[in-house]
Parts: sequence; C-alpha cells; structure tokens
Amino acid sequence: MKEVLQGDLAKIKLAPDVEIIDVFGVGDNNVKTIEKSLDVQIFVRDGYINIIGGNASRGRKIVEELLQLVENNQKIDRQKIEYIISLAEDDKSYVMEKLDQNVICYTHVGKPLVPKTVGQKKYVEEIEKNDVVFGIGPAGTGKTYLAVAMAANMYKQKKVEKIILARPAVEAGENLGFLPGDLQDKVDPYLRPLYDALYDIFGRETSSKLREKEIIEVVPLAYMRGRTLDKACIILDEAQNTTKEQMKMFLTRMGFYSKMIITGDITQIDLPRGKKSGLVEAMKVLKNIKEISFCHFKDVDVVRHQLVKKIIGAYDNYYKRQGERD
Repeated sequence: MKEVLQGDLAKIKLAPDVEIIDVFGVGDNNVKTIEKSLDVQIFVRDGYINIIGGNASRGRKIVEELLQLVENNQKIDRQKIEYIISLAEDDKSYVMEKLDQNVICYTHVGKPLVPKTVGQKKYVEEIEKNDVVFGIGPAGTGKTYLAVAMAANMYKQKKVEKIILARPAVEAGENLGFLPGDLQDKVDPYLRPLYDALYDIFGRETSSKLREKEIIEVVPLAYMRGRTLDKACIILDEAQNTTKEQMKMFLTRMGFYSKMIITGDITQIDLPRGKKSGLVEAMKVLKNIKEISFCHFKDVDVVRHQLVKKIIGAYDNYYKRQGERD
C-alpha cells in the first residue's frame, strides 16, 4: 500500500456528472504526472478530490484547470498537463479553455489551429494589432508555424493578396550560384520548414497552385532586395542569422496594407565570427517604436516533446554558468 504523504491537504468537491477517468486519465496517467512533478498524492474519497503534500495548493490549482477542461468537453493530453504544471510552478493561473476559444484558421483537413500557451495567444493578438511583429524565443514555441497560420488566415479573409516567406540561407552563405540546379533546387533545402507549415495549412496541391500563381512565394532573403511589397504578409524566419544590413533591407521592403512577422532565436546564431546579428540589433534600435511589437517566448511556451523543454533549459543554464550566452 502506498504511504500517505504528510503535509497540507487541499480538497475539491466533485460535481455529480464528472467522470473521474476524464480527469485522472486512463490508468491515472494524468494524476501520476502531477504527483511526480509536485511530489503530492491525489485521490478521490467521499466525493472529493484530495491533494496531500507540501505543494497541495498548487496541485489543487492544476486539478481545477483539468476539471474546467472536462466541463468544456475538451480533451486533456500530456502537453496540456505539462503546460498547466509549468504555470503552477511559476505561481500563475490560466484557464486553458480560453486558449481554445481563439481559432486562428483551419488546416486543409479541417483541424482548428489554436494557441496552445499564453505566450502563443499574446503573439497572435499582437500580430492582429500591429503591422510589424517580432517573435523571439527558443525552438518549439510555434513562432514560425503560427506566423504562417496567421498569414493564411489573412489571405483567406482577403486582407492580403500575397504571402511571402523568406529565410537567410546562411548555410550556403547565400552564394547560391555555386550550388547545382536551378533556383528552386538550390533554395529548397533551406526553406523546407516553411514548406512544411504551408502544406499543413493549405495542403500540398493548393500550396503548389498558389506558388505557381506567385500568390505564395518562398524565397531566400537575398532575393528580397529591390522590392516593395504592398498588400502582403511577409514572414522572415531564422532572423537571428541576418546581418545588420540584411535586416534593414528586409524591413524597408514593407509597402502599403502589408504586415511583417519576423521570427528568430538569439541563442542560435550561426553567422560567421565577427558578424553581428541583425535581429539582436533590431531589438535595440526599434524597441521604442510603439507600432512595432516584440513578443518574447519562454521555455514554458515550448510545445514539442517535453524533453525539448528540458534540453533548452539545460543549455540555457549551462551558458549562464559559462558566461557564453550571446
């Protein structure tokens, strides 16, 4: 028999119509995740959910979030539990069902795309409000995917006539003439993550047709020079690998009725030694322009495998100790 922990006790009265398996999960997997993270015990007795341990109050907050999801007929998965636990660790509270109310658009198979974290929700709101938005943060926070989703939504609502996605082909030094094949053959390997997002949202066939009509363009950053883009949503991905000159060039391509979204991770700069990141400089130069928004994602916003969050945190802590962070 499992030993009962000593410590605080928190109780939540169960509504008569609640199926406990919906909250606790199959094999109590949801509860086991919470117990392991907070070092508490959770069980049902006499119509109450009991949480015992030093973190009982945080455990109660998490279980209340799960009950709210069940009440709104929403599926509880591992990612949501991990995220709710992360918020509780920061003494924050947010009802997850509010996130699911904000549908950005639907994929080509009809799946609704919604923000999965508070940071993602703020990012989406800032894109709706501002013409230039920077999304800055670690891998796995959905910066690029959400930017493409917002661009798709704007196109479907006829707010823009074109979608342009650009990336600095830093691995090739943007000297694409030295690579074999035509332009598309040369740039495709560096732009593949952008294609993946487009295919997910529009479908492969529709994406190809829109590209043939040049409604959607996926290009290396070097090919943006000399253009002025009206009525377009323009996304710059991997912006940490732009030079100062490239960033200024990109930002000045903006035309009337256009929107720009710039994404990057300043901890993953791959520029040659001695080259300063255009994204890092832009954060300093443009910070006081009120029409430009900077959204900073955190580790808690990572929505990939739970290990990704731990890996990012481990590297961040290492760089802080070594004094090597940019």
